[in-house]
Amino acid sequence: MTRAACFVIACILSAAAHAAPSFDDVRANWRSSDWLLLDRNGETLQRTRIDASARRGDWVALADVSPALREAIVVSEDKRFYEHAGVDWRGAAAAAWANLWNTRTRGASTVTMQLTGLIGDEGRKPAGRRSIGEKAQQTVGALWLERTWRKDQILEAYLNLVPFRGEIVGLSALSQTLFGKAPSGLDEREAALAAALVRAPNASYGKVAARACVILRDMNGLRAAGHSRDPDPCANLDSYAQLTLTRSAAAPALASGDEALAPHLARRIAGEAHPAAGERVRSTLDARLQRFTRDTLSRTLAELNARAHPRNVHDAAAIVIDNASGDVLAWVGSAGGLSNAPEVDAVLAARQAGSTLKPFLYAQAIDEKRLTAATLLDDAPLDLATGGGLYIPQNYDHDFKGWVSVRTALGSSLNVPAVRALVLVTPHRFARTLVALGLPLTRTGDYYGFSLALGSADVTLASLANAYRALANGGIARPFFDLAGHASAPAGQRVFSPQASFIVTDILSDNNARTRTFGFDSVLATRTFSAVKTGTSKDMRDNWAVGFTSRYTVGVWVGNADGAPMWDVSGVTGAAPAWNAIVNYLHRRVISRAISRAPDAPPGVVKARVAYQNDVEPARDEWFLRGTEMNTIGLTANAAAGTEADAHARRRERSQSAASPAASPDASPARIGAPTDGTIFALDPDIPPARQRVWFERTGGSGQLGWRLDGKPFSRDARAAWLPWPGRHRLELVDARGEVIDSVGFEVRGAFARTAAPAVK
Repeated sequence: MTRAACFVIACILSAAAHAAPSFDDVRANWRSSDWLLLDRNGETLQRTRIDASARRGDWVALADVSPALREAIVVSEDKRFYEHAGVDWRGAAAAAWANLWNTRTRGASTVTMQLTGLIGDEGRKPAGRRSIGEKAQQTVGALWLERTWRKDQILEAYLNLVPFRGEIVGLSALSQTLFGKAPSGLDEREAALAAALVRAPNASYGKVAARACVILRDMNGLRAAGHSRDPDPCANLDSYAQLTLTRSAAAPALASGDEALAPHLARRIAGEAHPAAGERVRSTLDARLQRFTRDTLSRTLAELNARAHPRNVHDAAAIVIDNASGDVLAWVGSAGGLSNAPEVDAVLAARQAGSTLKPFLYAQAIDEKRLTAATLLDDAPLDLATGGGLYIPQNYDHDFKGWVSVRTALGSSLNVPAVRALVLVTPHRFARTLVALGLPLTRTGDYYGFSLALGSADVTLASLANAYRALANGGIARPFFDLAGHASAPAGQRVFSPQASFIVTDILSDNNARTRTFGFDSVLATRTFSAVKTGTSKDMRDNWAVGFTSRYTVGVWVGNADGAPMWDVSGVTGAAPAWNAIVNYLHRRVISRAISRAPDAPPGVVKARVAYQNDVEPARDEWFLRGTEMNTIGLTANAAAGTEADAHARRRERSQSAASPAASPDASPARIGAPTDGTIFALDPDIPPARQRVWFERTGGSGQLGWRLDGKPFSRDARAAWLPWPGRHRLELVDARGEVIDSVGFEVRGAFARTAAPAVK
């Protein structure tokens, strides 16, 4: 070689040295087409694609590529990759000789030569035959790369930069899109199919399968006839290639499995932070808790829709918040394949709160010293005039409990006492309290009226759970955070005093206070301390369970995203089991820092022994705001007289029911005493339907009298219980001959949707 030729080659190599980037530069400049949502520990939660020009995944280290794929690429593209110094001169000579005789053969470009085109300007040119000048430039670039890069770096960069099929660039995108797995898990057949796409990315299924078959045979060394009895690696390869390559056109994103754990939170963050392609955004979520919460909700939906007793429940959501920091540890906006609207983020959807607002109502009443935990409220029929008749809140069995303490009323979620408490607080002031807690009320309290006590306002699961977190934090409301690296928690706004928050928390954690409604063996009871409240909205559309431990606040919603009513789902059968499972998971470790403990009593509260006159409730120790404590609680003379009169009336009715037909001739005429004409019964959706009853009562009369409901005989008892059924009904009191003595019309507005009405007995 002349000195001039050597000088020219040296100049070309020097120019290539200045033009070619280093391996570290190429890897640092790689950008995924997605942005990644990470959990608090850096684990990938969700991929969201932004760059529509190409589909690229993360950079994959060669150590994380399956040996089968590395072998397939070398066998297919560059058999002497580990022998040459960038240019396969033997292959180039063979290709030139074949071209001279017009014989089709593989190109002479090595993996290194192809890589120079991928990292330089040529990588942006359309595929096709290259000019002699471009080939020369590619050759010089390959020689330089081999001098400055290691073989493993060359192969790693090639696998990450090479285009495959359609818009897919790089091994990560190919592996996730076509095979739904990481590159480390590709087997020989998958590796051969991937390698075949390098040579002809957009070829037909048949041509790709044929090329993959050649690669498989080379990998398995089946060229010799002596191996003909071995299993054929190409069996059914055509159909497999067609099935696999079809996925590339339909795949909407690279996310799969555990890389699709938080789609709803990712969408929320994308709308607020606008992350760029390739950006990694660290959230406050915990991947393991997020996965457990998602799976728990899916299992809950499956159980609620078991074939034997389908409940028409298709959606669920949950949120977990750290009490101290406000970090959101789990955010599941939708769960389960049963959903009719999986894109709806039910954590942020506004829905009626049901009974979950009652703790805030009682906390405000205690703070204002209008009530104490021991105060008696009358759980008796309360008639509120409405446009269509009388609105009568119901309890479990319509046999009202009478005088009950605030502790019993809140723990057992009794409706009438809550309405009476709101009368003291007023809807206007209570609405302002809810807004201060962060609940998204759009109207004033006067708009909602007294129904606000029973949760007629729309709230979101996120805002409701964070409001309960205020109780856990002694009455201070603070915002929550879903992104890591936020500033320290702000001072917040005090909504309730520490004393009122403590007393309400103590009630919500008292299993004895729940017994009248939920029994002793309730799913609301957890292994360690927790305070919880359930709620169900009108017509059984939404079911809630929200509560907190000493460290976490957990909120669960179950229902239908389209607003369809559920069937026979109560507070303890819908969201509560999932809530219980999540709380127990959070405190599953039996160590001191994982155990949830009841809060210490703050200064300003005192415990006193309380006794009730006439044994209205058993004597007990009770918490009071200092200065409001009392030792004996009784009823006023009028209230006691009313209670005694009610008891006497019930005893008289029972005696009349058991009396002989030969009654006194001067008995008063028979009439229907209850319900009155035009009554509207509003069933409580938070109560199991079997526990709710409407009572038919008669006054006066003698002889064989009976009830007829909607034209069908019902009962002959003077006082009969009926399992309510939504709709308008006609109740008749008839004599022995079936003649109508009295009749009333009433309506049941309820929460239970069923396929067929039960038979009237």
